[in-house]
Amino acid sequence: MAFTRRRFIQATGLGLGASTLGFPAIVRAQSEPIRLGLLTVKTGPLASGGIDMEKALVMYLRERNNTLAGRKVDLTVADTAGAPATARTKMQELVERDKVHAVTGPLDAGSALAIDDYIRDKQIPTLSVAAAEDMTQRKPNPWFVRATSTSSHCSQPLADYCYKTLKYRRMAVIADDIPYGHEMCAGFQRVFEDAGGKIVQKLFPPLTVPDYGTYLAQMKTNMDCIFLGFAGSNGFRWYRQFNEYGLKGKINVVGGMTAFDEAVLRNMGDEALGILTACWYSAELDNPINRKFAPAFRAEMKYDPGFYAAATYTNGAVFQAAVEAVKGKVEDKAAFMKALRATKVDTCRGPVSFDAYGNVIGNIYIRKVERKEGRLVNSVIYTYPNVSQFWTYDPKEFLKNPVYSRDWPPAKNLEP
Repeated sequence: MAFTRRRFIQATGLGLGASTLGFPAIVRAQSEPIRLGLLTVKTGPLASGGIDMEKALVMYLRERNNTLAGRKVDLTVADTAGAPATARTKMQELVERDKVHAVTGPLDAGSALAIDDYIRDKQIPTLSVAAAEDMTQRKPNPWFVRATSTSSHCSQPLADYCYKTLKYRRMAVIADDIPYGHEMCAGFQRVFEDAGGKIVQKLFPPLTVPDYGTYLAQMKTNMDCIFLGFAGSNGFRWYRQFNEYGLKGKINVVGGMTAFDEAVLRNMGDEALGILTACWYSAELDNPINRKFAPAFRAEMKYDPGFYAAATYTNGAVFQAAVEAVKGKVEDKAAFMKALRATKVDTCRGPVSFDAYGNVIGNIYIRKVERKEGRLVNSVIYTYPNVSQFWTYDPKEFLKNPVYSRDWPPAKNLEP
């Protein structure tokens, strides 16, 4: 969806253009709309979340009359289809054709990595949703901030919770065979095994695999629990087949931040009750902003906001704070980027600030699927406050290791 672009500037009752009156270019620029681009996914297995990204950002801007710091905001939305090559093309179109001042998105880590060098080259302030770890770690992008989380940001505290609170000792992990899935599972593995547990099996189905039967048949049963690192609707698809294979009740299941997102919970039944996940957001959060956002979103969309909706609604708050800090002068890209990184603001997810690498420091919530007023919700049962992307590790020591991946940290406890 694209809002109508205003290609002219009215001045005085005569409607004369500012350039006609000889106003400086900076004055003319301040009279034009702020052009914001959204890279999202509207087709393919990630589409349910990507569509929610658009809906929530449109809602955020509409609530403010599409105006920030006295300037109208024009939003242009591009569909990457979750394909890195397409993401790069769409990013180029937003920058070179639509002349956007800033971009929010993309959704997936692969797409974020595909546009990394382009963001640097064109110096485009980017508020990411994607969790690509190294863009705020070993290869920090100075034009990139992330108010959501890295891939492992939520799985690390969940591993701590599994070992210390749930007393699990033997676990497996399964996730989409994409950077997001690899990084999420690697962070979980590291914290769980550093605590004393063992990851005895790792499985990585393709993102678009039509059936999980082969992977369910391979799955061990002599373990305490399996961690799911799926994105989009894949967690729902896997769990449905998990039940069909008669495994429910035999193996405990916990999930990463998108495995049982509100976007898919609405398609599930009582089989999901009791499942624990970790995320930086829940529609059930009790803070002043979310008490307005979640009911408003539900009233309009007829379902609860989840990870993806909260991501762009949170980015909207960060974007607004930075725009106001520079008094609307987003054309000064260096000043605007500095303001983005210095932002400290309350959002629907709770308080948000950023570390020296441009990644968020914020609360991570352990959630339990429960039924409320006839619908399934992710109730918050425990909060880890002010969590860093580095968990409790020293950042300098953390960054001496390779980025989380399928192969790091080494899986020393896998069993045949």
